Amino acid sequence: MASNTPQSETFTIHYFAAATTHTSKNTELLPAPLPISDLFAELERRYPGFDVLKSSAISLNGGYVDEGENGVIKGGDEVAIIPPVSSG
Repeated sequence: MASNTPQSETFTIHYFAAATTHTSKNTELLPAPLPISDLFAELERRYPGFDVLKSSAISLNGGYVDEGENGVIKGGDEVAIIPPVSSG
């Protein structure tokens, strides 16, 4: 699905493991700016039942951040949702 929102007004979000399974996407563009503390609520709104968020890590431009952090995701930023992964 193409977006008419300019890239400077969007950020790229990458999904991994169970997050990819739930969203059926590897990557998408979301509107910016968005407070980091609102990210999980926005994803839950878009993808109801996104329970894996409770245990996922967030990466912003290559560095880990906390879901409750007071920063803002800006246009052009890259975010990754990284669920815990186990092997056995």
